[in-house]
Amino acid sequence: MSQISIVSSADAQKVDEGTKAWQLYADSPDIIAARVNGELKDLAYELVDGDTVEGVAIDSADGRDILRHSTAHVMAQAVQELFPDAKLGIGPPITDGFYYDFDVAEPFVPEDLEKIETRMRKIVKEGQKFDRREISDDAARKELADEPYKLELIGLKSTAGDAAEGASVEVGEGGLTIYDNLKRDGSVAWGDLCRGPHLPTTKRIPAFKLMRSAAAYWRGDEKNKQLQRIYGTAWETKEALDEHLHRIEEAQRRDHRRLGQELDLYSFPDEIGSGLPVFHPRGGVIKREMEDYVRRRHIEEGFEYVGTPHVAKEGLFYTSGHLPYYGEGMFPPLELDGGDYRIKAMNCPMHNLIFRSRQRSYRELPLRLFEFGHVYRNEKSGVIHGLTRVRGFAQDDSHSYVTPEQAPAEIKHLLDFCLSLFRDFGLDDFYLELSTRDDSKPDKFIGTDEEWAVATKVLEDVCIESGLELVPDPGGAAYYGPKVSVQARDAIGRTWQMSTIQYDFNMPSADRFNLEYVAADGSRQQPVMIHSAKFGSIERFIGVLVEHYAGAFPPWLAPVQVVGIPVAERHADYLHELAKRLKAKGIRVEVDNSDERMQKKIRNAQTQKVPFMLIAGDDDIEAGAVSFRYRSGDQDNGVPIDDAIARIAEAIETRAQV
Repeated sequence: MSQISIVSSADAQKVDEGTKAWQLYADSPDIIAARVNGELKDLAYELVDGDTVEGVAIDSADGRDILRHSTAHVMAQAVQELFPDAKLGIGPPITDGFYYDFDVAEPFVPEDLEKIETRMRKIVKEGQKFDRREISDDAARKELADEPYKLELIGLKSTAGDAAEGASVEVGEGGLTIYDNLKRDGSVAWGDLCRGPHLPTTKRIPAFKLMRSAAAYWRGDEKNKQLQRIYGTAWETKEALDEHLHRIEEAQRRDHRRLGQELDLYSFPDEIGSGLPVFHPRGGVIKREMEDYVRRRHIEEGFEYVGTPHVAKEGLFYTSGHLPYYGEGMFPPLELDGGDYRIKAMNCPMHNLIFRSRQRSYRELPLRLFEFGHVYRNEKSGVIHGLTRVRGFAQDDSHSYVTPEQAPAEIKHLLDFCLSLFRDFGLDDFYLELSTRDDSKPDKFIGTDEEWAVATKVLEDVCIESGLELVPDPGGAAYYGPKVSVQARDAIGRTWQMSTIQYDFNMPSADRFNLEYVAADGSRQQPVMIHSAKFGSIERFIGVLVEHYAGAFPPWLAPVQVVGIPVAERHADYLHELAKRLKAKGIRVEVDNSDERMQKKIRNAQTQKVPFMLIAGDDDIEAGAVSFRYRSGDQDNGVPIDDAIARIAEAIETRAQV
């Protein structure tokens, strides 16, 4: 048999003609697929001369996606075996799991998921082989004649990835393929339209669990039929699955929607509308502290505070490019004075008008404008989630107008500002994500190739200089320029997108706002505009902080910083006098005058996650002291009043956590 040359694991080697990828990794059970010439392939792929081959481990990002998509196929097979009339939608891998959509007569209930999971275990144990075969469009239509949603995807084909979330795992440009699940005798147990790759067999699925079911519109369009979506998760080991389930339990304990209700911080009244939260007095304290802090920090960093209205004539957003490129994210027009107005979804067009309101000199640059601008975005109801995805929110929004030569230093200044701000709020684990344009979709971006290259290089250089991990995000740029986002990890390791810094060479251009400054030589030059939102949105950042701290805010942010707890009613006046001294120092303090017993008052304060409790009885009054109790349950008795006040003030001043 003749031999062919391949490159495997960076070493050139010769193998027999007809060798399949799995043969290179027969002694590596953690390898479940191969990357051949940069493309993911099944291990059954037959190698050809000149191939470069790399094994894909099951615990890698690509390996987990393959594992989860294979598990989604097993789930869909189990559903159709148990519910023969179920029609198949789409079943892609997602972060930490997978889902599959089904058209069924009745919604799934928890008992159904138990039956499906049991059937899945049977399929896994059988060791069915995932077998790929190519098929023509006409043959696929004939074979899938009873699957209307699959037929629709075949019709969309090359555009399906854009038309339906997750559809790219099934169809795309080029030919179609079907993956059959084969029994040990070679007969077909089940099959699905899919691009692959997949695990070699179902026995390679180590650990999985079905999580829940929910309604979902076909192709994410509210005008389409509502299907039933089953979510699941799959991991490379039983231990990894257990760790994931523990993280979910911890996330549920920290859920900001539940804690917001328990701590009386905010609510989401149906009478106002979806995605439009209101802040209660205690939540208002947190919001005010954040606003006061970030307003002061912006002024310290050289920004000037401005204000702009909530609505503007529609033409403004055509000038900025938002309506042509971001129109679906804006609310419908309002008719006023015979013309159309729009509720603003961003502040930058109005800041440009402030810049343009008079002649600017190079001596004024960088010119930094900042405001708490309340904006409104037409988010789909299915993605709205508490405070972290809303329709109305306040941005700590800034725009820096600089010369091209000043842009790198300004971006570094903004990045350093953002990171120092997050550290003050107790977040200190970051990485950066660089979002660039998708060159295959030039109609979604404006500007020349050279402008994009310059802007991207400036952002990339600053990111690399920061020393932080840099992750590429191809295609994630705004239509007007590339951006870098700060991704912060919270107390349980989840990642949240926080600040964004965007390099914009388009809005200042003559075709848009025609922004100019007078250069040192007297010529008129176009500035670079750098967009930056530090919190992203105050509402979202509050939601992140609630979950990061599980509601137990550091004292400087806590709505109530101190609770005075009298041992008996006769001790209340003593604590009220102490409360006056604390309030004189700006400390938020309450005295519990309820009829509850002392121990119940302590439990109530701990439930409300108050940082400090000052307890007073006869001995304390006689000594001019208090029993100083932390929400952790630690307690120091006989602490002199002056020492207690100093201890509280220092914790607030230093933003310490207790």
